[in-house]
Amino acid sequence: MTAIVRIDDEVVDIDEFIRLLKLTGQFESLIEQIVRDKLTVHAAKKQGVAVSAEEIQQRADQFRRVRGLHRAADMNHYLDALHVSLDEFEVFITDGLYQEKMLDEVGNDVAIRDYFALNSPKFDSIEVSHIVLDSEGKAKEMISYLRDDPGSFAEMAQEHSIADTRESGGVIGKVLRGSLKPDIEAKIFNAAVGDLLGPFASADRSCFEIFAVTAKYPAMLDADVATEIRRLLRESWLIARAQEHVIEAR
Repeated sequence: MTAIVRIDDEVVDIDEFIRLLKLTGQFESLIEQIVRDKLTVHAAKKQGVAVSAEEIQQRADQFRRVRGLHRAADMNHYLDALHVSLDEFEVFITDGLYQEKMLDEVGNDVAIRDYFALNSPKFDSIEVSHIVLDSEGKAKEMISYLRDDPGSFAEMAQEHSIADTRESGGVIGKVLRGSLKPDIEAKIFNAAVGDLLGPFASADRSCFEIFAVTAKYPAMLDADVATEIRRLLRESWLIARAQEHVIEAR
């Protein structure tokens, strides 16, 4: 039995540690991250990504500075307490550099621009407000009233909406595609500024939602969109890499 921690006479061993990770739902996410990291390192080495001794030393020095390990003796004590050897620490640092370099290449500026050029409609955004009511009759009556007096939308939201946005006049703000239910999203993104849409019933028909489109923004390759595209590129790349290996959970 390998002990992880001892509390008086009680010992938490590796088996109990893993069992607790599983029961708290942390095991799967940790394993997934390990697999993703390993796949990235394998791909980096396969593609000839280079990591120099100087880069490893710089990253190791950064690791020590962040943790206040300013002397070699401090670092040795730190690793001894973790039961990690210097060789194992160097592998950890080196693998981290492989991962960063590989993922930087996957989500480079050229790849981001190419993806945006082919998929720009995905990144259109709109501004919307909504009113949520607890019956279909109330919702139909409300949308009829708003069509006659669209300028009263915020006031009606504050007075009648049961959503937590009521105090702000029903303002949801800017949303990207993929932020709303697909059937609602398709109609809202095809609507014009000023249009009222709905009422849309919830799955259990306990509430009914009315939307007002207040602004539309064609896709632009700004910092937020570039970040999202980089994430999408990395996710699809990792899925492709996973299909190249046999991965089994033990």
